[in-house]
Amino acid sequence: MQMKGQHMGRVRRAIAIATVGSFVFAALVLPGIASAKPPAGTQKSKVFSGTPTVGALFESATSGKHFCTASVVASPGGNVLMTAAHCIQGSAKGLSFAPGFHDGTAPFGRWTVTGAYFDPAWIAEGNTTRDFAFLTVAPRQLRGILTDIQTVTGANVLSTKPSSGESVTVPAYPDGQAKVPITCTAKVYFEGIYPAFNCNPYIGGTSGSPWLAATPEGVMVVGLIAGLHQGGCYTYTSYSPPLGSDARAVYNRAVAGAKPEIGPDPGSDGCSTGL
Repeated sequence: MQMKGQHMGRVRRAIAIATVGSFVFAALVLPGIASAKPPAGTQKSKVFSGTPTVGALFESATSGKHFCTASVVASPGGNVLMTAAHCIQGSAKGLSFAPGFHDGTAPFGRWTVTGAYFDPAWIAEGNTTRDFAFLTVAPRQLRGILTDIQTVTGANVLSTKPSSGESVTVPAYPDGQAKVPITCTAKVYFEGIYPAFNCNPYIGGTSGSPWLAATPEGVMVVGLIAGLHQGGCYTYTSYSPPLGSDARAVYNRAVAGAKPEIGPDPGSDGCSTGL
């Protein structure tokens, strides 16, 4: 089997399906280590204190274990998040999002997910070029006022796929009970149609993490950890589905408050027959 960038290395994630209450989610776990090291010159991720627009997804408002990463994207209603489609199996209703989560605390509170939206090609066939999902979250009562999440955290603007050589910064939450997020700024390259970057380690739980590009118009979301091999087989290379009109169409349905959808079983990431 062809591995990422033709390099053998540490396997990053496999799907573990669990049912909790009225919904099912896909938790991403780190299965093991193969023989080779990351390519020479691969940058290292670092822990940091977090950023308000990016947070961890939890199975419930009281759960202490997070399983994927999501981010706030600018929307007229101020209530839309983006994550990887393979993170959501079944109804996302009742999931909890903690923006800026660090040191076991949620400085901006926890926000309840009310629904999820997917590309038809992901639902029908698990098309990895459509491995993105948009979530809506309910407003919270803050100081007696019903407030949307974007008012509290700010948001990044949904854009299209990055260009080769463009720098992206990727805040992310390793899965389980990790107390702090990681981040890395790296150059984008392409493997076929899939944008990619090298930085180590990005392990399970980092799926859904936004690729943020600084532009004269502000910070734009130009990708997310997802897509080829559900974001990648090894810790040192991460992929994104190519964002474009298809992602915009799903975003528009979330903005419009269309009927939420049910995420399919994402199936195997294709990284190893032994997983």
